[in-house]
Amino acid sequence: MANILIVEDEKNMREIIAEYMRRGGHTCFTAEDGMDALLLLKNTPVDLMILDLMMPHLDGFSVCKIAREISALPIIMLTAKDSEDDKLKGYDLGADDYMTKPFSPKVLLAKVNALLRRSFPIPTDTLSAGKISLVPASHKVFLDGQEIALTYKEYELLHFFMKNPEQIFSREQLLNRIWGYDFAGTTRTVDTHIKTLRQKLGDEGRHIVTLIRSGYKFEVHV
Repeated sequence: MANILIVEDEKNMREIIAEYMRRGGHTCFTAEDGMDALLLLKNTPVDLMILDLMMPHLDGFSVCKIAREISALPIIMLTAKDSEDDKLKGYDLGADDYMTKPFSPKVLLAKVNALLRRSFPIPTDTLSAGKISLVPASHKVFLDGQEIALTYKEYELLHFFMKNPEQIFSREQLLNRIWGYDFAGTTRTVDTHIKTLRQKLGDEGRHIVTLIRSGYKFEVHV
């Protein structure tokens, strides 16, 4: 999850962009013009800025230039004109990417996530499989770059699986490894936690494979 500053003078457009960023798990700050944007940028922790080119008081080019003097945050510029000169000028001033109106908010969110991944790389001790990234140092799990909330036992299960890929573990083995030998519950506890873990992982839950009469294993390439 990141802090996104959306600078757009059109209210409807601003709200649509903010809604999609929030759906992607991000926190949004909004500004109606360039002056407000710079004030927010100086006083608020911002990880990425979505910046409209044509605005009152201070245009996007000016905001981009000043922002680059105080921050290295990624900047995506929005423009109603598909002008090569405007894009070249924006890149010269430090913009990282462009979107031409009208555009798909889903594509904008994808660009935001891609820039964030490049700008804030996941630590090298990360365990990865498909779109899943697990950071042992912080006990955090990311799905396609977005942090997901897991319970302690769900995290422990996923961590154990990802440390031991392609190995088959019976329900009893998982119960003993994750819950401990003195746990009074049954192996159904394992099934229940794996079910909810798969649900939270969405399509990536396919990495956790059920083997009839054997147990489970974590397949890296599926």
